[in-house]
Amino acid sequence: MKNISLDIKKATCFLQPGAVEAFEPKVKAAQEALENGTCPGNDFLGWLHLPTSITPAFLDDIVATAQVLRENCEAIVVAGIGGSYLGAKAVIEALSNSFGWLQSPKPAILFAGNNIGEDYLFELTEYLKDKKFGVINISKSGTTTETALTFRLLKKQCEAQRGKEMAKKVIVAVTDAKRGAARTCADKEGYKSYIIPDNVGGRFSVLTPVGLLPIACAGFDIKALVEGAQQMEKACGKDVPTEENLAAQYAAVRNALYQNGKKIEIMVNYQPKLHFMSEWWKQLYGESEGKDKKGIFPASVDFTTDLHSMGQWIQDGERTIFETVISIEEPEKKLLFPEDEENLDGLNFLAGKRVDEVNKMAELGTRLAHVDGGVPNIRISVPRLNEFYLGQLIYFFEIGCGISGNVLGVNPFNQPGVEAYKKNMFALLDKPGYEAESAAIKERLKSE
Repeated sequence: MKNISLDIKKATCFLQPGAVEAFEPKVKAAQEALENGTCPGNDFLGWLHLPTSITPAFLDDIVATAQVLRENCEAIVVAGIGGSYLGAKAVIEALSNSFGWLQSPKPAILFAGNNIGEDYLFELTEYLKDKKFGVINISKSGTTTETALTFRLLKKQCEAQRGKEMAKKVIVAVTDAKRGAARTCADKEGYKSYIIPDNVGGRFSVLTPVGLLPIACAGFDIKALVEGAQQMEKACGKDVPTEENLAAQYAAVRNALYQNGKKIEIMVNYQPKLHFMSEWWKQLYGESEGKDKKGIFPASVDFTTDLHSMGQWIQDGERTIFETVISIEEPEKKLLFPEDEENLDGLNFLAGKRVDEVNKMAELGTRLAHVDGGVPNIRISVPRLNEFYLGQLIYFFEIGCGISGNVLGVNPFNQPGVEAYKKNMFALLDKPGYEAESAAIKERLKSE
């Protein structure tokens, strides 16, 4: 079976000869530090060999739980924020029928707990009023504001509509092994529960029950997903030569580009189904590398759609960017471009061609134009958009992120900056224990 592949030629042509090779010792040292547990954040390296540690019995248990939910629910709400939902949503969106929600699939997989939009939550609870629904509550602490607020609403509604006994059957907790509000609630109520490993951070958790359970509930093959990740774990091992190690190459070239003034990486896809894969990638790299006043800014576009909005800036704007293009070699469906007798749009020259061929030429034409415009391009080629190759892609980006962050000289596994807004928000809401901060902020606001 083929693996995903990496083409960096249209990126290295913007660098001095030997620039990428100069990073190879740093990349090698960074990966060895990951393996040896000597890097910053080494207490969060549980993802590194997670794929090959997953047992068939563990996957069977998740599939069995998913089947209980599928058989007893018309809708399943995944309550979580950040890494507690983005990975699952990325995989589910990539594999789902684009218009499945119009066909009333059973069960519908919904995502909540990732915002504090009152209209959103009201509309969600209204939608669920006549539905047999269940909940997957994903929170290590159980006190993350967005998720805890949502779960409180959903728990009460599920119990009111379905009764406490059935609610126990269709509410599942994915949380800490021993501590926290979500663990206490799960034990008290008797919910089926899964553990978020202490040594796996949220943005690296898609191959734990955080991602695997919702993906299984959507009806997709988590065993193939894990198999793909296992294959990529072996292909990107520390003893694999750099010229064969895709993740090491990716880390080296993006750091070389960064050193050369390319401060923004734009993730590009030509398949609408990959929109949330880009969103997951943005969190993975943004939260891992954006610290100590360093880090490549991760952005994303959906082509060809965004060529009609962001295309001008990418082609002719400030030359501080490079692109990483995810290209799907073979679509799952086949559709031919029709011929039209009147040919008013002048497109009969495309008659009989596959739509994907037109899309591929748009991709190639755009890459050539952007390279000519001064934008380095990395291309990741994915044979098919299925569970196996998504598993490969997920692990490729994870290990590439760990290596790249270490090369950059930051701790890729913490996120101290996300606490700043929470401190202010709690103070403004007069949360107990934040009295001093509340007074200080109110004085500040008076003077502004």
